[in-house]
Order: sequence, then structure tokens, then C-alpha cells
Amino acid sequence: MVITGSGQPQFITSTGTQNSSNAPLIENSDAGQIVVPDKSSWKNFFRYLGPGFLVSIAYIDPGNFETDLQAGAQYKYGLLWVILVASCAALVIQTMAANLGVVTGKHLAEHCRAEYPKVTNIILWIIAEIAIVACDIPEVIGTAFALNMLFHIKIWIGVLLTGLSTLILLALQQYGIRKLEFLIAFLVFTIAACFFAELGYAKPDAKEVLDGLFVPQLKGSGSTGLAISLLGAMVMPHNLFLHSALVLSRKVPQSVRGINEACRFYMMESAIALTVAFLINVSVISVSGSVCNSSNLNAEDQKSCQNLDLNQASFLLKNVLGKWSSKLFAVALLASGQSSTITGTYAGQYVMQGFLDLRLKPWIRNMLTRSLAIVPSLIVAAIGGPNAAGELIIIASMILSFELPFALVPLLKFTSSKTKMGTHVNSIMLSAITWIIGSLIMAINIYYLVSGFINLLVHSHLSLVAKVFLGMLGFSGIAVYLAGIAYLVLRKNKKLSHLLSLTASENQQMANEQGNNGSLYSLPREDIVSMQLPQRTTPVDLD
Repeated sequence: MVITGSGQPQFITSTGTQNSSNAPLIENSDAGQIVVPDKSSWKNFFRYLGPGFLVSIAYIDPGNFETDLQAGAQYKYGLLWVILVASCAALVIQTMAANLGVVTGKHLAEHCRAEYPKVTNIILWIIAEIAIVACDIPEVIGTAFALNMLFHIKIWIGVLLTGLSTLILLALQQYGIRKLEFLIAFLVFTIAACFFAELGYAKPDAKEVLDGLFVPQLKGSGSTGLAISLLGAMVMPHNLFLHSALVLSRKVPQSVRGINEACRFYMMESAIALTVAFLINVSVISVSGSVCNSSNLNAEDQKSCQNLDLNQASFLLKNVLGKWSSKLFAVALLASGQSSTITGTYAGQYVMQGFLDLRLKPWIRNMLTRSLAIVPSLIVAAIGGPNAAGELIIIASMILSFELPFALVPLLKFTSSKTKMGTHVNSIMLSAITWIIGSLIMAINIYYLVSGFINLLVHSHLSLVAKVFLGMLGFSGIAVYLAGIAYLVLRKNKKLSHLLSLTASENQQMANEQGNNGSLYSLPREDIVSMQLPQRTTPVDLD
């Protein structure tokens, strides 16, 4: 334990090995902590309300809007079922991520550092960082498009202006995580209100929408790729790290009842937030499908629908539904882009701390991530214009989909392991369902990767020697990708995790049962503290 300059105790929140840094992951004053009373009450639900809405932002960011618009424009309501399946899968997966943090008091990245060898950890960290940058690219471009719609600012200038959102985030960080949760919830409902209003303008056919939701179908050669993009935009790898860490912002009673209640309420809270996100995505696809399949479109609008992106959607909505429809879309897009800044910064901080036990000041972390996203976005926007920027969003979404197994498999392994979760381990049925979901996601990704690469080689105008060389190089890369997934799937968990709801003797008994194959990470945390961002205090170590 450490004492801050204000005289308030601070608890250690980084628990990797005994030699890990004694500095708290995120310093906090008692006034900012969210304490859950040690008594069973439905009122406790409101104390858990918040992390789910931060997580839900990843499901309604500009990357989702881009793929939603294209899905509706090209296949009307035919891909709505992908959103339904992805949302149900997301609820199960996000609940597991929350449970991992609640039960063990450590988030996913910290478990990876404790479980895997150093080289594996470095690789997983790099993949996670790439995922965060890939997530930030749609946010940068989406914000630039929104500024263009509202204030007629050029796209490349808008990309540069997104760097100013760092200053906005820094101002908000001074007020703590609870205030940010309220802000994010407000932005989520703002986005929902805008798109529900768009539904009123577009008036899609309810019967066709329901048919698209509950009748799976893949029509056309491009539907598979677009379905994968929808999936990649819905279930994001960095979100698993984020959710497992955000739940540590509550001081949960360290009892079986307290842990069970926390898991239950976090699942309910996630269900509410993801339901709102689901309805928003359905609204975007329905509006796009209704507008682009309208019988009174002129030739110019029909051309826009053939390759619809965020920027073209504004002009399309303005021409078909009116000026206010375009403005509502821009406001929703701006709210989505700016809120994604907050969640991306949090995820990046937790990933870096968890894998490397390294902490950067939030503004440095934000600027680093934002710079990595701005550079490719700026180059593409300046050279290729809005159309190329829109294509970059689709590419970023597909990158997220391919990287998902490297966060999903460790989560499934940890939450299905009794050495990690004790009595809170996934049931056999839940484990089977989650592994089926994970396997399907990975199988679809692999199929699309292989078939896409083969088509690229077959239809290219390269010489035979060049095709053979690229083929060997490409399939070697695919083999490495598959080998990495297989390693994570087949590797047996070796580290034992302390469970917050067990007594010291029960934890020791679990360690003895593991024999030489299990070891305790460190002393259990004294409590789970609020994930408020650093205050202006100087910690002083106590001997």
C-alpha cells in the first residue's frame, strides 16, 4: 500500500510477479471510489452501471457505420442477421471478459503476462497495439467526415483537427471515470436518438427488416467479405482487454455472494448497453437499405449507393430525406468519433500496462496512438480523397476481425479454466457455446483470407515466377497465422490465479492441488479500486 500527498491510502492494482512495480496502475482518492455495499440489494445495480456503455462505443463507432451503410446499400436488409448474431456473441464474450476481471481482480492483459512466455507476450502486445491503431483509424476518418458535413472542412484538414480531441480528453480525465461514464452514456443515447429519427424519415418496411434479422442469407460474391467486415467491426479485440479492466473500477465485496452479484449485474448492464448499440446498427442498415433501394432515386444517388461511404451518405440522406437528416447523421458521427477517443485511450493504457508492466502518462499514450492513426489516414485522405479514406475504414475493420482470435482465445482459455476462475469457471454448456462461436469466427476469417489471396494471385497480371514467389510467401504467412492460433488453443494453462472470493486457506488449498504445475502470482489485492485517471499527487512508498 502507498500513501499519496493527500494522506489517503492507495492500493496496488498491478499484480504480475512479486518483482513487479509497486506503483499503482491508476492512483485514486477515496472520494472518487465507487464502493458497492456488502449487502444484497437491487440498488447495487446502479453502482455497477457504466463500464458497459464505454465498451458499447466500440460497437457503434464510425467503422461500424461505414460497414453498416455499405451492407444496407448493397444487400438492403439481407445482412441484418449478421448484426443479430454478432451482438448475441458479443454479449456472451463481453460478459466473460467482465467476469474474468471481477473474479480474479486482474484484467486480461495481466493474465496474459503472467501465463505466457516473454516472447509470446511481446507478440500478443504488438497485435493488440495494431488492433487499437486499426480501431482508431475509423474514428479519425469518421470525425473528419463529420466536420466536413457540419462545417465544410476539407477531409485532410479534419484528420489533422482530430488531434485536438486529445486536449478534450485530457480535460475530461480530471473528473474521474464516473463522470466519463455518464458522458459516454449521454453520447450513446444521442447517437441512438439521431438514428431513430433517421428511421422516421426513411420509413423502412418492417416486415422486410424482420425477415433480414431472422433469416440468414449471403447473396452475391461480396456478401461474405462484407459480413466479415460487419463481424470485425462488431466484436473488437481491444474491447476484451478494456472490459476486463473497467470492471475493476468498483470496490466489490470479496465474498461469494458479492462476486456473484457483481457478475450478474455486469451482465445485465452489458445487455442494456449492447441492446442500444444493436438497435443503432439495425437503424443504420435499415436507413441505408431503404434509401438506396428507393424507386425514386436519381442517377447520381444511385451511383453513390454503389460505393457508399460515410461522406457520400451525408449527401445521399440530404438529397433523399432532407437537410435535417444529413445534419442528424453528422452529429451522430461526431459523437461516435469523439467517444471512441476515450475508450481507445483507456484500452491502450491497460494493454501496455498489462503486457509490459509499463505505464505512460495518458496524454502521451493518446498522442502516440492518435499519431499512428493520423499518419495513414492523412496520406490516404490527401492522395485518394474521401473514397480512399472510406476504403481504409473497411480495411481497418477486416484487420480487427483477423486479430480477434489472439485476444479471444486467451479469454476463452482463462475463463474455462478452474485454475483461473475456481467455482466461477464457465459451465460446460457455456464453454461449448463460446468455443463454437470462436471457432466459427476463426474459420470464416481463415476461409476469407485463403480464398481472397488465391483470387488475388489468379487474377493478377504478374509473371508465373512472381506468382509462385508471392504464393509461397503468402501461404507461409497464413501458416504462421494458423500456428499462432493453434499454440494459444492447445497450450495448457500453467499459472494459478487467486480468487477474490476465497479465503487465504482456500487459495492455498487450490495451489497445493496444482502441485508443481501451479504457482501464486502474488498476494491478493486488498481491494479493487476505481480506475480514475492520475490525480496531481505524489505517491510515497511505505516500508
